[in-house]
Amino acid sequence: MRLPMTGGCQCGGVRYEITAEPSTVYVCHCTDCHKQSSSAFALSMIVPRDAIRVTAGEAALWVRPGAVTASGTHNDCFFCRDCGVRLYHWPSRNQAIAIVKPGTLDDTSWLDPVGHIWTKSAQPWVAIPSETVNYEGQPPDFKALEAAWRARR
Repeated sequence: MRLPMTGGCQCGGVRYEITAEPSTVYVCHCTDCHKQSSSAFALSMIVPRDAIRVTAGEAALWVRPGAVTASGTHNDCFFCRDCGVRLYHWPSRNQAIAIVKPGTLDDTSWLDPVGHIWTKSAQPWVAIPSETVNYEGQPPDFKALEAAWRARR
């Protein structure tokens, strides 16, 4: 991983850079992430909110209401209005962070998630490693995931 990290959507219409290292990278298996990613899970990477800067285009905003999120809070979800790729979220529960969708980074070779959350919603064919930090639902905080990330780095 090299700073600044750069990334963008599938069509190239929205580009961004991140100027700070992530505090953790994890896999989410909640049903919201199933739908959002059109897959069995979604990767998430927490960075300081003020470390993200859009460098080209303009990310569109959709507010995911709290009633449908696993945590019960709303998220500001930023995406490309042309190709629809989700780029990052601003969770209302912690306004200091952004949750980046790290598959949108230009260099994904260093991604190595340290944990899995919402494992009770995981597809039965997905193997959850026992050596990672895992939660059946929403973790009470991300301290253990962040500590595992620091230990791995």
